[in-house]
Amino acid sequence: MNKELISIFEYLEREKGIKRDVIIGAITDALLSAAHKSTAGLINVSVTIDSKTGKIDVIAQKEVVDQVTIPEEEIALEEARVIDPHCQLGTWVNITVTPHDFGRIAAQTARQIISQKLRSAERDVIYEEYRHRLHEIVSGTVKRVVRGATLIVDLGKVEAILPDRFYPKTENYYIGDRVQALLYEVRDTESGGAEVVLSRSSPAFASQLFMQEVPELSEGVVTIEKIVRDAGYRTKLAVSSSDSKIDPVGACVGVRGTRVKNVIRELNNEKIDIFPFSDDPVQLLQNALSPIEIRKISVAEDHSTISIVVNDDDYPAVLGKRGMNARLNGQLIGAELDVQRMTDYQKVMSIQRAEMAASEDATLDEPLKIEGMSSFVLESFLSAGYDTARKILNATPEELSKIPDISPELADTVLEKVKMRNLKHQE
Repeated sequence: MNKELISIFEYLEREKGIKRDVIIGAITDALLSAAHKSTAGLINVSVTIDSKTGKIDVIAQKEVVDQVTIPEEEIALEEARVIDPHCQLGTWVNITVTPHDFGRIAAQTARQIISQKLRSAERDVIYEEYRHRLHEIVSGTVKRVVRGATLIVDLGKVEAILPDRFYPKTENYYIGDRVQALLYEVRDTESGGAEVVLSRSSPAFASQLFMQEVPELSEGVVTIEKIVRDAGYRTKLAVSSSDSKIDPVGACVGVRGTRVKNVIRELNNEKIDIFPFSDDPVQLLQNALSPIEIRKISVAEDHSTISIVVNDDDYPAVLGKRGMNARLNGQLIGAELDVQRMTDYQKVMSIQRAEMAASEDATLDEPLKIEGMSSFVLESFLSAGYDTARKILNATPEELSKIPDISPELADTVLEKVKMRNLKHQE
């Protein structure tokens, strides 16, 4: 048992970082309970463990007397002087009372308590070592795979867990693989210990990878203002710079894309979009979609939804696979993003204009007035024979764009203004 204890001391010191005196204290407390049961009747019982040899002694105190009447508490002077030649009547001497089979009994009785104590000591080490390193990137080796696809990662002094929900489904790991991950949290376990939880799917993991690659980020000149991520597929980050001479997007991308390529490599070829940040959600959305042009945009009164219209060819890219791109952009701007094809939008607008043109509203036949439109544009419509709102509503964008100096975009704008003017009038 002595050799076994020494091995435990050395293992826990080397592998777990738990000091030997902490281990001995935990085991001593556990063995004391067993010692009291094995030495019933004795008083002031204590347990000592030699830190070098692992030798265990159970000690009890007895009072030195002339005549012993209570054997469990007293010892004759002559017998006491064999132990301590200088003892006197009325003094106390330490008696070694280690039971013959105490090693076996102690091990059986104290195993569970020792385990609990050591878990508590290990928990303290884990908290001390890792609590101040939250959201740092750490690396380790996959030691085993449990509960489906949860990984146990050896970080050196402790084993961490990387739950399957905390790394992309596109990634596969095997025992012995090296893995980098974000130190996500340190939490208590039901058994009284602590565990380190890692993550590779958190947006913060991508942020920290950029922090490692981009000195301007660690220096605080460039800031990642917002980041959203669908782990394994796409990450979007909006960046800003406190120095007008430094392009934040260029800093993150690096010369010939070297910086962002290093991050992409660690994320197993996950797509990464980097663009300038803006406090204005609409401008931020336009930055995120660039170079795709937003043809129409409207914001709900409560700002919960932003609706956009894009060209038919751009629609698949704006929506993304399974709607992922639109969903991420919605998270980015803090609103639900509704995306519509231009052809679908024009069909709806055409129906609405036709319904308005067919109404009996007499104001539609009044001389044409378009709020906010220059007199030059108004004159162009009048010269082409479109002198009332009803005539414009009955026309198509293509017909209006044939008017000299009227572009398709301007024709769309005029139709929208006429429609909105009519809706306000009806209210």
